[in-house]
Amino acid sequence: MKKLVVLGMGVCLVLAFASCKSSESAYKKAYEKAKQQELAEPQVEAPVEVTPVVAAPVTTTKVADTSGVRQEKVTVVSGNEGLKDYSIVAGSFGVKANAEGLKDWLDGQGYQSTIAFNADKAMYRVIVNSFADKAAAAEARDAFKAKYPNRSDFQGAWLLYRVY
Repeated sequence: MKKLVVLGMGVCLVLAFASCKSSESAYKKAYEKAKQQELAEPQVEAPVEVTPVVAAPVTTTKVADTSGVRQEKVTVVSGNEGLKDYSIVAGSFGVKANAEGLKDWLDGQGYQSTIAFNADKAMYRVIVNSFADKAAAAEARDAFKAKYPNRSDFQGAWLLYRVY
């Protein structure tokens, strides 16, 4: 009986492997067909007519992006005690140790960062810099983002308006 079961399983395995066709051959056939069509079509380059374009002088006025301002009541936990009305927030953390890690890194980059705590949301905000007016803060936020284009976490930097 065992021999019959083993023989039956062997036949099933042979049939299973024999019935499967390799998908490689289908891809290879499609590739070769496309290659033949590409070679069969004549490659004719039409002459390109170029017309000179006269560019008008561009005058741009730089307008600071003031979107993304959040109002929160925060208290300074560590760092600079003199927070002004508008601050650039580089990171928000629920764990103070994570906020301190980012603060230490920013301090190593030459910033005098601050950690502020929002009790309502139980979040630690890592503040890069603080300003008295919104336009200066927005400009500095944009410059901070531009300084670190490869840091996706810094691309989400936002402005905090401190509520007392």
